[in-house]
Amino acid sequence: MFFLTVAVVFVGLLGALNLILMIGVIKRLREHTERLSAFSPQTSDIEVGTEITAFRAVTVDDEPLTLESLGDDTLVAFFSPSCGPCKTTLPSFVAHARSLPGGRNRVLATVVGDTDAAEQFVAELKPVARVVVEPPAGTVSTAFGARAYPTLLRVGRGDGGRLVVTASRVDLATDGDPAAEAGSTTAHVVA
Repeated sequence: MFFLTVAVVFVGLLGALNLILMIGVIKRLREHTERLSAFSPQTSDIEVGTEITAFRAVTVDDEPLTLESLGDDTLVAFFSPSCGPCKTTLPSFVAHARSLPGGRNRVLATVVGDTDAAEQFVAELKPVARVVVEPPAGTVSTAFGARAYPTLLRVGRGDGGRLVVTASRVDLATDGDPAAEAGSTTAHVVA
């Protein structure tokens, strides 16, 4: 009987130790998940030289926006309110856009998602960019081929005056010099 009691106590202590270790592992996995979602290399599958197709949209300020209304060396961004890296990138993007010569007419930001969910993004982006809010696979996203968020690009006029991607990665730490932008960006693919 003594050995049976000792065995039951031993198994009980072993189970309690296992439970404590599992709680620690779960806590550590949550920390890793938060760190990984905050730091992922920003990538875009849109290549330099990709031609932008024609589109028509209306900004949140009721300004018409077309392919022709984008000038040479325009910074273009695509964000989604449901994307963790977008929330992390947004303040840096706003600061970078604010420092660019040419003001908000040289910056286009598209927020992809529900209008209500996009309100915070729109409020932060509106002072520094022309902002479009559209559903997934909207006209602007389709014209640029943006499917991952955030996507940060530079576009300019190529041969024959066509609008093409001149930089598929934008380093938000630079002072706006397109030649210095060879950094990386974070992407959250939305299906």
